[in-house]
Amino acid sequence: MADWHVPQGPFDIPDVPDFVPRRLKPWIFILFVLIIQFSGGLYLAAALDMVGTTGLMQEDILMAGYASLAGLAINFAVMFRIKFRFSTRTQLLVCCTVLIAANIICAHTLSVPVLVVTCFVAGWFRMQATFACNSTIQLWLTPVRDMSIFFCYVYIVVDSVIQLNGIATIYTIFYFEWEYMHCIMTGLLAVMMLLVLILVRPVRGPMWIPLLGIDWLGALLWGGFMLTFIFVCVYGDFYDWWEAVEIRGATLIGLCCVAVNLWRATFLHHPYISFRAMSNRNVIRATAVYLVFFTLIATEHVFEHSYAATILGFDETNLIDLNWYVFIGIVAGCAFTYFTFALRKWRYKTMTLIGFTLAALYLAWFYFGIDYGVEKEALFVPLFVRGAASVIISIVFLTSIVQSGLPFQVFPQALTINGFTGAVMGATLGPAIVGEWLRHTIAKNAALLGSNLTDVNPLTHHAPLGELYGMVQVQALVVSMKEIYGWLLMIALASVLIIAVSYGPVRPWAIFPKWRTICKRLRLESMVRG
Repeated sequence: MADWHVPQGPFDIPDVPDFVPRRLKPWIFILFVLIIQFSGGLYLAAALDMVGTTGLMQEDILMAGYASLAGLAINFAVMFRIKFRFSTRTQLLVCCTVLIAANIICAHTLSVPVLVVTCFVAGWFRMQATFACNSTIQLWLTPVRDMSIFFCYVYIVVDSVIQLNGIATIYTIFYFEWEYMHCIMTGLLAVMMLLVLILVRPVRGPMWIPLLGIDWLGALLWGGFMLTFIFVCVYGDFYDWWEAVEIRGATLIGLCCVAVNLWRATFLHHPYISFRAMSNRNVIRATAVYLVFFTLIATEHVFEHSYAATILGFDETNLIDLNWYVFIGIVAGCAFTYFTFALRKWRYKTMTLIGFTLAALYLAWFYFGIDYGVEKEALFVPLFVRGAASVIISIVFLTSIVQSGLPFQVFPQALTINGFTGAVMGATLGPAIVGEWLRHTIAKNAALLGSNLTDVNPLTHHAPLGELYGMVQVQALVVSMKEIYGWLLMIALASVLIIAVSYGPVRPWAIFPKWRTICKRLRLESMVRG
């Protein structure tokens, strides 16, 4: 993957006309990336309002929102082929058109299958538009194509926008209605299309590579597996897991999709995801780390909202203001990773140890500090730490995949696996495990705490018996949260110990090849497939 890079002249973007100042050109594409990242089929921060006005369940909204992540992950394997097939102008115009249509559909339809499919397609095109912009300014960010530097930029944009998107959505709902967020993003995408028509020329890449030999059936099957995986994680508690025919059916479909894809990979010359990508050591290591790390911080999805809303009594605006703490943590985590990992080339082991230590600090704060009277400002430290930890782990292990030694034809397939394990599994599997754990723990603690109420005489006790049981449920929630935080803290500390005693001398010397080299390899591959 390493490639020698000779010194180049001042950075310029030939796609943008010369009447635009050269220094302004990269910032135009950063503006495009921000608009694209803000847009999507659904806005999960508006889930409660959508449930109240559309009659959909919260699980329906989550299923559609997470389907966007699956579409994003599937795109990785073909995004380079599409880049060298269509000009940047064409890619952006088509992606904006699809995202506008997705916003309109999701604002009006009440069909869950339509929502899921729309969000899946929107995620695919959102990833392609993001890649088209970021690849255009890559040399501006890092002239030698050092991916550890580039990924710091990627995550400070992507993860920050996730937090800012939630803030913008809630405040839009506070002043207007949830549909207005779709209207605003439709307008911004229309403005972006106008800017693209004016400021971006249809410049074709160094080579024209047709879309030949792509395993589209494999892509469809892998997408089906990801969607069924999300379905089981999101709807599992609602349907009582495998007691329900819906969950058993989804599991069977997902296993069939995987089995067929693995069977096809044994004889296809160019499967959508090959065994070489699946068996790569860095890919397997990243998957294992994601599985443990994102399960540890899955309390973000399961506990934090319940704790702040039910126990502390925060309203929606106070709840979403907590995103600012996470946002600051993300910025600080990206800055720290940039100066240590990207510039000073700290080891992977060191950065992983720091990430898991921060996760342990996050869990320790809630274990020791969870209470009924916590002020909002007191939550700054754990949320800041969680935001920093997540981006450190994400940047480090995405860089490790670039440095995995895979040939370029296989490398995008590894990115698809990384997208599934890091984004899809990180958002669904951990919360499903912790959520089910919490349900059983609350039932156990409520039974223990409520056993004393059987001797209470309602004629002599001042509080109604129903109110007493409500107090028991709240106390059981707090006790159960504290118990689970304690167990997760022990797992985090054990992980820190394992990482500390392991041996890892590798440093992030991950240099991306030149676009001309990539284009030649893709051209040769296309000719072989054709």
